[in-house]
Amino acid sequence: MGFDVYLFNANEPEPEVLSILNHHTHLIVSIPPLVGTGDPMLQHEEHLKSMLIEGNLKWLCYLSSTSVYGNCGGMWVDEDSYPVCPANEKAKARLAAEEGWLKLGHDLGISTQIFRLGGIYGPGRSAVDTVIKQEPLSELQRMRASRQYTSRVHVADICQALRASICNPSSGRIYNLVDDDPAPRTEVLSYAWDLVNRKWSGHTKQSVSPCMSESFPTESISQGEKRVSNARMKKELGVKLLHPSYKSGLKSLVDHMDNPFL
Repeated sequence: MGFDVYLFNANEPEPEVLSILNHHTHLIVSIPPLVGTGDPMLQHEEHLKSMLIEGNLKWLCYLSSTSVYGNCGGMWVDEDSYPVCPANEKAKARLAAEEGWLKLGHDLGISTQIFRLGGIYGPGRSAVDTVIKQEPLSELQRMRASRQYTSRVHVADICQALRASICNPSSGRIYNLVDDDPAPRTEVLSYAWDLVNRKWSGHTKQSVSPCMSESFPTESISQGEKRVSNARMKKELGVKLLHPSYKSGLKSLVDHMDNPFL
């Protein structure tokens, strides 16, 4: 695809791979942390710092998750007024990684920002693809579907938010990156089913939306409940979402998709 790719081994980092960062001005970190280990790169924080201190790096961004807010009882949460309260070890590792990258950026004296992403969807990864596969929902999908609110964001909006941040860098700023519509996953799946059946009628096995026949675990309904505000991102970065709701996002995916049933 035209990209230069270098393998970073977190267990035995090679200096020549890390030194490549010295030749670049912008760094996006999207590596998820590991429970019990933390961020794989931040294990080598002092080494990273020594490699980057004399380099060209001027902008650093860590892609985190809205999971750091924990269960908020369905309340609206933003980056300042609602405290983070990660509910599990994975989310705690996310928060620790945020703090680690902010500290590293501060020590290096470069513009550093955190984006807390909702559920990412786009081509090949969406409720539309779930419907097309015509398979029973996995246990994780069923647990997510039981939630009253689920924040999500189209990959195209992630890209434009990152571009906006590069053009308008901040220092130590945190942004929620989600759309305007924290809708339940059952609603999203039903809408996706309708889109697929309107465009490719008769190809799905179910005569009704798969959500109608699924039973969801009631004990998981309260897990991670929150509505995430994106007001700061819009105000400070000037981002106008391409897909403010899952409806326009999913419709765009279907409109640009070849018949998947052929």
